[in-house]
Amino acid sequence: MGTLYLVATPIGNLEDISPRALEILRQAHMVACEDTRHTQILLRRYDIRAKHLTSYTEFNHRRKVAELVGQLERGWDVALVSDAGTPALSDPGEQLVRAAIAAGHQVVPIPGPSAAIAALVASGLPTREFIFVGFVPKKSGERRRLLGELVASARTAVLYESPYRVGDTLADLAAVAPDARVAVARELTKLHEEVVRGTATELAARYADAAPKGEVTIVFARAEEKT
Repeated sequence: MGTLYLVATPIGNLEDISPRALEILRQAHMVACEDTRHTQILLRRYDIRAKHLTSYTEFNHRRKVAELVGQLERGWDVALVSDAGTPALSDPGEQLVRAAIAAGHQVVPIPGPSAAIAALVASGLPTREFIFVGFVPKKSGERRRLLGELVASARTAVLYESPYRVGDTLADLAAVAPDARVAVARELTKLHEEVVRGTATELAARYADAAPKGEVTIVFARAEEKT
């Protein structure tokens, strides 16, 4: 019976990978990844020659789940990676994990980088209780309702967003909670890493006509109560 390894990979800086993760990538019979070209850059950096490299994406995962579980059944160890960060977190890897568990296979996490956690701890916002919501809805009405619910929960919220929708998402947040405390983390661990902090109103104005470049994580919490 093969084992499914969930291997966290760098979110930008290729040095941010553990020796254990590299060893699993060397030993696995197959590496399943979002973009084989992207993963090859990491593998070449550490002189790893994957025995078998296969694409596993949101577009083909329904077909690939059965194929990968079949490889586990034949005794192959499969390493699942995402393009950046921890796999199976707000990505199709979740379905493969469920299928592997249902088929009786061991699922082993190999911890490491996560943009959500990196942004949270750098935000300066409360970390005792937080909610990770992945990507918010694209439609403004649905997005605004969700943001309102998150603010009302009194927990810090962490979400991913496309650079092109950051302005719209912050505008919706400002509409439901203008004084919410917000941090926009961009290009974490990369050369142009940046964390911009302010109220929802301030950051909505900042990004209204200027989409940030690169990968973006938004962290927010409701305004501090005045005493």
